[in-house]
Amino acid sequence: MKSTFVSSAQAQERWVIYDASEHTLGRMASKIAMQLMGKDRPTYTANQLTGAHVVVIHAEKARTTGIKADTKTYAHYTGYAGGRKDIAMERVRAVRPEDIVWLAVRRMLPKTKLGHDMLRRLKVYKGAEHPHTAQKPVKQAPTAK
Repeated sequence: MKSTFVSSAQAQERWVIYDASEHTLGRMASKIAMQLMGKDRPTYTANQLTGAHVVVIHAEKARTTGIKADTKTYAHYTGYAGGRKDIAMERVRAVRPEDIVWLAVRRMLPKTKLGHDMLRRLKVYKGAEHPHTAQKPVKQAPTAK
């Protein structure tokens, strides 16, 4: 058997759309990460950007299981001594709901320059409108429970 090497220029552009109201957050984020990396295709090449462009709509309606909506916090560091800030998930959902999906996917991608380029292909929107209709994204079916 021969391995095929696909360069970024040879990879075909794919656009996928997810409706976050139909998916559970973690399961959706793992599927998005796989598609951004290109691991859902037989032409996967580890050192090339061959993944899809992913659009997520209705980010404010992303579902969580259990008591995560009440207990989960997001931490960030301000740069000052004792500057760790914890923000509740319900507060993030009220202020910037796109960050919930974006952070879930970001933490599943490689922590490299290529991973950063993959993350640039993720577009997350609060409502149903998005400016990527010209790319004709393919809708993804909801994840099974």
